[in-house]
Amino acid sequence: MAKPENRVATHGVRCFSKIKMFLFSLTMAYVAKSLSGTYMNSMLTQIERQFDISTSVVGLINGSFEIGNLLLIIFMSYFGTKRHRPLMIGVGCVVMGLGCFLMSLPHFLMGRYEYEKTIKPASNLSSNSFLCSGNRTQTLMPTHDPKECIKEIKSSMWVYVMVGNVIRGTGETPIMPLGISYIEDFAKSENSPLYIGILKIGVVIGPLIGLMLATFCANIYVDSWSVNTDDLTITPTDTRWVGAWWVGFLICAGVNVLTSIPFFFFPKTLPKEGQEDNVDVTKSDKEVKHRGKAKEEKHGITKDFLPFMKSLFCNSIYMLFILLSVLHLNAIVIIVTFMPKYLEQQYGKSTAEIVFLIGLYTLPPIFVGYVIGGLIMKKFKTSMKKAAYIAFCLSLTEFLLSFFYFLMTCDNFPVAGLTTSYDGYVQPLYVENIVLDDCNTRCNCLTKTWDPVCGDNGLAYMSACLAGCEKSVGTGINMVFQNCSCIGSSGNSSAVLGLCKKGPDCTIKLQYFFILVLITSLIYSLAVIPGYMVLLRCVKSEEKSLGIGLHAFCTRVFGMNNFLTHQTNTILIVFNRNIYIGVPAALRGLSYLPAFFILKLMRKRQLPGETDSSETELAETKLTEKKTECVDVHRSPEVENDRELKTKL
Repeated sequence: MAKPENRVATHGVRCFSKIKMFLFSLTMAYVAKSLSGTYMNSMLTQIERQFDISTSVVGLINGSFEIGNLLLIIFMSYFGTKRHRPLMIGVGCVVMGLGCFLMSLPHFLMGRYEYEKTIKPASNLSSNSFLCSGNRTQTLMPTHDPKECIKEIKSSMWVYVMVGNVIRGTGETPIMPLGISYIEDFAKSENSPLYIGILKIGVVIGPLIGLMLATFCANIYVDSWSVNTDDLTITPTDTRWVGAWWVGFLICAGVNVLTSIPFFFFPKTLPKEGQEDNVDVTKSDKEVKHRGKAKEEKHGITKDFLPFMKSLFCNSIYMLFILLSVLHLNAIVIIVTFMPKYLEQQYGKSTAEIVFLIGLYTLPPIFVGYVIGGLIMKKFKTSMKKAAYIAFCLSLTEFLLSFFYFLMTCDNFPVAGLTTSYDGYVQPLYVENIVLDDCNTRCNCLTKTWDPVCGDNGLAYMSACLAGCEKSVGTGINMVFQNCSCIGSSGNSSAVLGLCKKGPDCTIKLQYFFILVLITSLIYSLAVIPGYMVLLRCVKSEEKSLGIGLHAFCTRVFGMNNFLTHQTNTILIVFNRNIYIGVPAALRGLSYLPAFFILKLMRKRQLPGETDSSETELAETKLTEKKTECVDVHRSPEVENDRELKTKL
């Protein structure tokens, strides 16, 4: 009676061996890793306040993820294919969870956050505004209390966050290269594009959840479970407020660990999709081949690394694709990074409203585009050469349509020190030596801070400090700055947060802008899957995982746009539509040069992954039939009777 039980158990485990189950698990892992990354980026401000660290240290913490990821991604992409890939992915998810847990650990090792020792309660500033300090006492409290030394020791616990972020980066390394190569190896060639499109959707869903989680945690006080929140004298709009950043990291840790569980049940290899019914017939043959292959891998696990790397670097299509990706990624980074500020300035809307509209008009078409792009390649069994042409034509169409953004703009706000002088006269954009004026030189203002206010004279200023405002009344978005020496000669004029309002024409142009965003996002997402499949199929199957890892490494190293870190250029991009739209257009235009050469090279050569799917299926069917016949010929009557008896039992 033991044999039937074993048969049932084996069948139960086999349910986990389906490629679609693996796809679902990998999509959840994509959601979990992008959720953690988005939440981390959203909580940097809270971490900066909690540990009282400089902006440079915050940048180090944020970049530590790339350090952990880049150090291992190439080697993991190669060595991971020699091992149990699902198991490696599961371990990676657990390591990511461990990193997120370590990032939350300082909260439990530190004492209560004492906002009273940072800024006086009377200051009541907005998140990034600083008032004119020329005629006032210093806002920071000079203290010689010995407890201050304890605070300095506690603030060094930001190292836990940095180390946890490094660990999170190392844990993410096997997910993308090993997961995609596993799907490519065991999925039908015509189904693979659809599966990759579903994975891409997971990358989009994760940040959405991460932003919602960050918003939720930022509005909860960091010590809500250990203090009486009714006694707090600050609100989330105060610069001293620190949200419960650690809660989200614990949630991310749990999500990453949960997503790891299914991967421990997947086998090292799967039957090719569509051939699951023939597993029993070919099982013994595959086991023999697998043992022989395992011995070869054991003896030559490192000898292929350098030849594989040489083969990839000598693959002209692959290297051109990397160059194309780097140029394209830099353009996308500029667009995504500065779009909220650019639209806020151009159309006079609040940041919250702009972010909502961006999500509303970009995410649904991206979802649809990824799925349709994969379905089209599955339905028509598109060859890689046709896929390359489809991706090129769609991307070029979207690129040409993007030039209409130049027509959907409003006039720049009159901003003192940028587009106009402090007297209201129009001037060339951003001249460094006139950002300061006689009315604010005594204020010790930061000249590269962008937290605009609108004066009652109709002129905007880069910050309340540069407007010469000495005090504020109210909180949050209702805050009013008073005694602004730059706004009125008497010094009694006032200003409110945000840029000055624009006319109804800008609202109509904003609607046209987002309609164009919806169309271009759909076309762009339709081109993503065919283009990515060219990358996957232009390399040999044994080099696929390493190729994906090397591509990710190059795009992350060379795709980090250095000038994004400089606030001066941020202001330039925000106020100059030609720079914001023109620079990405120039980079994308350059990316079509390697794309053109890729199409030219693909005409002349056969790609390693380029096969006619119908011929492949026919060959596989004939091979299976032949093996079945051989088994039937060599099957003895005694074996037949024994098999029938086992079936009846």
